[in-house]
Amino acid sequence: MSKSKSSSGWMQRHISDQYVQQAQRDGYRSRASYKLLEIQARDRIIKPGMSVIDLGCAPGGWCQVLTNIVGEKGRIVGVDLLPMDPVEDIEFIEGDFTEDDVLEQILALFENSRVGLVVSDMAPNISGIKSADTTKSIYLAELGLDLCNQILAPKGSFLVKIFQGEGFDQFLKEMRQVFTKVSTRKPKASRPKSREMYLLGTGYKGAK
Repeated sequence: MSKSKSSSGWMQRHISDQYVQQAQRDGYRSRASYKLLEIQARDRIIKPGMSVIDLGCAPGGWCQVLTNIVGEKGRIVGVDLLPMDPVEDIEFIEGDFTEDDVLEQILALFENSRVGLVVSDMAPNISGIKSADTTKSIYLAELGLDLCNQILAPKGSFLVKIFQGEGFDQFLKEMRQVFTKVSTRKPKASRPKSREMYLLGTGYKGAK
């Protein structure tokens, strides 16, 4: 069966994308690496020696950025429903972090200690229905925030991808209740037509 014009067009745009080409040159697994790099350059949320949880980490582009910065004294745990080829110095858990057994694995790896940063580049399977996709995106963000309330250290940070739309303002309010500062970020590597943006919460105050 021949490919549709739309799928062929997407592939052509993907191949010609400047960040895809740059990722190939730099050895990153995903163009998404540059989103995290840009946010890091501005906000310095990743620090040498810190402990980090990377939610929705496959194929590993953010893991590569994280491990390069935290160094040998840091610790990174990546979690995803999908399998991921090993990334050096990354401890990977394949599974749903909202399930008790997977959550217990995460907590056990840190021996019930707290982490300095949780990042989430999770996105729902896109249906093309704007309202449904936004709802799913916000739900994933809420799950990430729930994990923060269980494992994030005082003054820690949370970076999460989210789609703008109905429910966004309510989630932003929830973020502001538990973080000293909440900022919005739209990296240049985010495709212009994409509704995705990132919320960055810093100065974790604790669950309400």
